[in-house]
Amino acid sequence: MENEVNMMPRIGEEAPAFQANTTQGPIKFPEDFKRKWVILFSHPADFTPVCTSEFMAFGKMAKEFEDLNCQLLGLSVDGLSSHIAWLRRIKEKIEYKGMKNIDIRFPLIDDISMNVAKKYGMIQPGESQTAAVRAVFFIDPKGIIRTILYYPLSLGRNFDEIKRVLIGLQTVDNFSVALPANWRPGDDVIIPPANNMTLADERVADQSGAMICHDWFFCTKKISKEEVESKIGK
Repeated sequence: MENEVNMMPRIGEEAPAFQANTTQGPIKFPEDFKRKWVILFSHPADFTPVCTSEFMAFGKMAKEFEDLNCQLLGLSVDGLSSHIAWLRRIKEKIEYKGMKNIDIRFPLIDDISMNVAKKYGMIQPGESQTAAVRAVFFIDPKGIIRTILYYPLSLGRNFDEIKRVLIGLQTVDNFSVALPANWRPGDDVIIPPANNMTLADERVADQSGAMICHDWFFCTKKISKEEVESKIGK
């Protein structure tokens, strides 16, 4: 329909359920991925250059995401035979930026009906009515959407940032903290604001070194990179 609006789910909501065929067999989402983080991401089309570079990057980093207890799950509105032929072509023919022989083993969803893409608001008519934009959904082990990233068709994603977001979300959950701009493991973290002024004043006056208060509403503390890494992926 020309003016159809495809609503996307929001952060904090349950990820929409679906069943689909993939390059790794049929799946039921989220049932098949309980106790795992999931990165569900869409790409516009098989046999296109930006998408090829992205799949090579994801394929190269797949073990890193697996070690973080995270399942990668790709999607485009192409059919299964196209997916299989494209992934074979990537493995057998494409060499790019030192990457070659990249074997994509995570599932790539057949969504020629656009059913899943529409559930997740991946079809955005202002960009394209026939191809999914570059969406990334971070879904936690409880099936809750925690972060959403959207990119246009012409711009490839930053995969270091995707991994940083995943590590950051797991750090937030494991340590009950917030994270400042440009945070990386080993950087200071933010202590949630005090719920009353008396506690805020006590924090500011604290000279123990356990925390640093830049103002009454902004206190940080150190969590080592080793401590963060001991918790993530659990």
